[in-house]
Amino acid sequence: MTDNSVLLEKRGQAFWITINRPDKRNALNAGVIAGIARGYREAHDDKDVRVIVLTGAGDKAFCAGADLQNSGAAFSMDFSRPNVDYADLLRLSQNATKPAIARVGGVCMAGGMGLLCMTDMAVAADGVIFGLPEVKVGVFPMQVLSLLQSIAPARLINEWALTGEPFDAATAKAAGLLNYVVPAAELDAKVDWLIGRIVDKSPTAIRRGKYAMRAIASMSFDESIAYTESQIALLAMTEDAKEGLKAFGEKRKPTWTGR
Repeated sequence: MTDNSVLLEKRGQAFWITINRPDKRNALNAGVIAGIARGYREAHDDKDVRVIVLTGAGDKAFCAGADLQNSGAAFSMDFSRPNVDYADLLRLSQNATKPAIARVGGVCMAGGMGLLCMTDMAVAADGVIFGLPEVKVGVFPMQVLSLLQSIAPARLINEWALTGEPFDAATAKAAGLLNYVVPAAELDAKVDWLIGRIVDKSPTAIRRGKYAMRAIASMSFDESIAYTESQIALLAMTEDAKEGLKAFGEKRKPTWTGR
């Protein structure tokens, strides 16, 4: 990356990915998409990283969607390619085996909703506004729907996508888009609290668990129960599982090796 549109920073066992275009409401462009993807890869290459935090610089926006200042570039694509970079980023996030938290301190719209949905958990400030306003500029939140449809109720998605009208953080939480809504002054403390509840758990269990959750998402019950009964047997053979059970019996905190 030659620009500064995304900041990557390791803070303890958390890897922070910060969209750094506050003057553009952290809008998406090629550099931002590439930077977030790079962050996900670096986080997974570093075995000391236990959790990813995705956020936007400043307090005005998490991500306001595509950069419409150059709308031709925002929606242009090479039609010889069957895939686009934003879609590839969503694919990358869904195949990730480290948990990700969205820290939403400002407006979250359009493609920013896709970034929100690609994380496992989300914490937002209580004044944040959300929305899928694409119909107002003649397009539709096509790629966002791929993830959103498994999180929020269909009737609400229909309203958001077809009217393009915004909604507040309380509505977003009630719809399942957020885990917590807190006052803006408490946002970082809540994110740190959530990080702390992840990093003291078994990295092996989380890694294999995320892999399994992804695998069973499109399975029938009979398929998923057969798959998961074999997965629990494999997980029980790992060093972390043996250490966890031993530590429980000895009434002490486990020492995770991640193996």
